[in-house]
Amino acid sequence: MTDFLTGKKHIHFIGIGGSGMYPLAQILHGMNYKITGSDNNETVTLDAVRKMGIQVFLGHNAENIKGADLIVYSTAISGDNPELREAMRKNIRMYDRAELLGLLTERHDRAVCVVGTHGKTTATSMLIHILLAAYMDISAFVGGKLKLIDGSARMGESGIMVCEACEFNNNFLKLSPDITVVLNIDEDHMDYFKTMDALRGSFSKFCDITSDLLIVNGDDENTLTAVNNSKFKGKIITFGFSEKNDYFPMNIKKLSSESGGLFKSSFELWEHGKFLTEIILSVPGEHNILNAVAVSAAGLYLEADKNALKEGLRGFTGAVRRFEQITIERGITVVDDYAHHPAEVEATLKTAKNMGYKRVWAVHQPFTFSRTKALLDDFAKALSLADKVVLSKIMGGREADKGEIKSEDLAAKIPGSVVLQEFEEIAEYAAKNAETGDLIITMGCGDVDKCARLIAEKLQTINK
Repeated sequence: MTDFLTGKKHIHFIGIGGSGMYPLAQILHGMNYKITGSDNNETVTLDAVRKMGIQVFLGHNAENIKGADLIVYSTAISGDNPELREAMRKNIRMYDRAELLGLLTERHDRAVCVVGTHGKTTATSMLIHILLAAYMDISAFVGGKLKLIDGSARMGESGIMVCEACEFNNNFLKLSPDITVVLNIDEDHMDYFKTMDALRGSFSKFCDITSDLLIVNGDDENTLTAVNNSKFKGKIITFGFSEKNDYFPMNIKKLSSESGGLFKSSFELWEHGKFLTEIILSVPGEHNILNAVAVSAAGLYLEADKNALKEGLRGFTGAVRRFEQITIERGITVVDDYAHHPAEVEATLKTAKNMGYKRVWAVHQPFTFSRTKALLDDFAKALSLADKVVLSKIMGGREADKGEIKSEDLAAKIPGSVVLQEFEEIAEYAAKNAETGDLIITMGCGDVDKCARLIAEKLQTINK
């Protein structure tokens, strides 16, 4: 088979600042291809791209693709984009980002894909830590930023690739997985899937295209249904909290925080009913213990030893925007988290409530009108776990506002909650009303991390 990169020298990315585009640019840059890119808005990611020595054009123009012999584009790019149209006119080969990621997984001997509704970025990052601790020269693709690899991707020579795989729009069905880790399956992206049967069916298809091994959550009914309905006939390993699974944790303990930071935990990792090793985890929450157990099974299958598990997981302090500590100011801790689904919000807030803070604030940016409307009651229930709830306006993302739902509708179901439209006023409100011993968590998959940093700035300047 002819390699898709044969004869290619200059690759241009339309929408290079996207979370799925940036790591692809990192990988191909690491393979010594000339990379250029374009995007509409200045972001921190674009700064990171420029620091790699990649030329970035602000705005889309047909002249931007001059000299390119391969085009990669984000699915968020419209069909009338001038760079896309120019590429079609010149008959330049084009791939959307999911197609390109699929081709990259195909190039590797063992592609490990981490899938699931929740926890993909964290679990993928944990596995990267384990395999690098085992001195494996892996390739990697993760949807968040990871300090260990100075970004979202790396290119290695071992033939192993660790890849976060997203189910949205069935994009993950374009990949070529050899080993699949299924963390969970929960109701999400229902604007696309419509029904849980369709969502489970897509995960079943992903199992179908996996060649060697499935590592699955044996405690999750939706996951087991998807696996049982698949045509996969290879080896299956289970993980979970239940002792019926192949891998499970025992004797979970919460460890004291160091110098006012976030709490750690420890647990015993058991393999096939026998104690294997003790793990110290530097990120809080039982959901992260489950992530750690899942990727430990993957690491061991790839021949990482238990010392690599211990070192890799202890050294993992979280991906960017995954319970990321922003500041501790005046005894008030500010954390930013990517939680944007009720189950994720619930897991994050339950973790926070068990950490000994005086009060837990949830500053939530609802993302997309359809998700907010469809899961309104679930969001209200999850957010009500917090002591104080502040909501911003809904970030529409790819959707237009039809006037069917607004943040005030969610607030009406959460007693004592406040709606403040803009981040500046949210930051001022939080900084003025937070008290020593409080934890403020900004949550959402949009740009609410900006609000976390504004709160940090306000805490430094506002006199109480």
